Formats: sequence, C-alpha cells, structure tokens
Amino acid sequence: MTAPKERRAAIAERARLQASRKAQKPEGMCDDCKDDFWGPVISAYSRKQAIEDGVLVDVTPMAKEAGFNIPVAITSAVEGIVEPSEELKKQGQSREGRLWDIFMILRYEIKKAPKGTDTVYFDPLFIMKPGGAAVPEKLWAKMGPGDDAQPVLTVMKLGED
Repeated sequence: MTAPKERRAAIAERARLQASRKAQKPEGMCDDCKDDFWGPVISAYSRKQAIEDGVLVDVTPMAKEAGFNIPVAITSAVEGIVEPSEELKKQGQSREGRLWDIFMILRYEIKKAPKGTDTVYFDPLFIMKPGGAAVPEKLWAKMGPGDDAQPVLTVMKLGED
C-alpha cells in the first residue's frame, strides 16, 4: 500500500515544481512552449505590416496573371526599379512591362533551380536612363512562410533581406 502513497506524493511534488516554474516564467512566455531557450518575443513585424508600411509592395494580382499561384511581394527598392521615370514612360517603359519582365525571368530561374531550393538569383535588364542601354539589376527571390505559415515569395535587390 505504500507504493500508491509514494506515487501520489511524487505526482504532487511534480505538480508543485511545475507550478513553481510557471510562476518564474517571464511575462509573455507561452505556457505550452516545449523549449523556452530563446525567451519571449521582443518584437515581431509581419508581412502584412510591411505591406501596409510600404516596405513591401504586394504584386500578387499581376503575379497570378504571370502564372504564380502564391502571394508575391517586392521590396520598395525593387519598386523603385520597376516604376519608370516620366522620361522613360515617354520611351515606352511601363511598370507593368517591367514587372512582367521580372516575373518571366523569375519563373525561368525557378524552373532551372535545384529541387528543394527556396532562393533564386537573377539579373533582369532594365533601361534606367533615357536613351541609355539596358543594364542588369541584381535581384533575388526567397520563398518562405507568410504570416499564417502559407508559402509566399519576396523579390529583393541583392543585399536586402
């Protein structure tokens, strides 16, 4: 009969220790985390917030026309490349045409990339100055989880992350 009594005592002691650990847990620490090694999240910045702030530009509607079936965004730096100046617009350059160029080259690079990769690098050519020659712009795209863990694609200038 001592075994059940000892077992109850061990269970009670374990519950007391768990309650003690919970009481010592820093504010904001999740209760059901398996590993609290890194501690509480100090700050988080969602993709939705980045789009609202203009850090990212959602180009999903046109990307879908180009054959992408996941949300696609470009950084504001890439938007600066994609949006032609008034002088370049007079020469026939357009935001839609430049985005289309990015999407077509990106699709090609994705298809030739090794299976399982989440990153591709590519250099589309753009006329950046009126009367100038087309120059390569070093870009890269990263697929990763969005705010709800769904796959999303982000196109950035080389050096951005």
